Amino acid sequence: MNDVLLLCDDLWHPAEVVELGIEPLKDLYNFTVIKAAKDILTPEMIAKYPVIICCKGNVVNSSNTFPWFEEGVTEVCPKEFEEYVRNGGGFLSLHAGNTSKEGESYTDFVGNYFVGHPPRCMVEVKASAAHPIVDNVRDFTVRDEHYNIKLTASDADIFLRTYSATGGEQVGGYTRNIGKGRLCVLTPGHTLSAWQQEDFKQLLCNAINWCAGII
Repeated sequence: MNDVLLLCDDLWHPAEVVELGIEPLKDLYNFTVIKAAKDILTPEMIAKYPVIICCKGNVVNSSNTFPWFEEGVTEVCPKEFEEYVRNGGGFLSLHAGNTSKEGESYTDFVGNYFVGHPPRCMVEVKASAAHPIVDNVRDFTVRDEHYNIKLTASDADIFLRTYSATGGEQVGGYTRNIGKGRLCVLTPGHTLSAWQQEDFKQLLCNAINWCAGII
């Protein structure tokens, strides 16, 4: 069973959605869930996990909107996450993990910044290229937040696109190889119904396994 460090909880993305969403996967992965990561994570701690999933924006938690990343205070900032990946770790930036702004260090790390999203709507999620992460994943439609992200990484290998009447066509998922490690970005996953959708669960498992180097 793979150990997975899961970081979640911010003002607009409460941890309860993620915690309920991973319940069906606990027979497959040993999740360590951390909400207020600012004073918990260290480089030595994260090195023990083959995969890290980030489902939160740059705030301490849902009740404390002070920045999570603070140079000289926070021991694990985006540059430490990048070093973790370069050394062979796997990192999945999922939904709220992709809410950084242009010019921020997390943007430099994951390779995108957040532009916005229309009001919650029906979103079509479709594979756009062959990739192990979309193996056995059928195209599906869920009511979700339709994220619009701007790619900044020239090496992004896009395999998933999303569509809605109000949001048009957007990038839904891509991968990058950084040093010895792997990084994946997925934008769906705001609502619990999205997490509970069978093909989303398969997509998530595939992404975790790809980041871990299993597939």
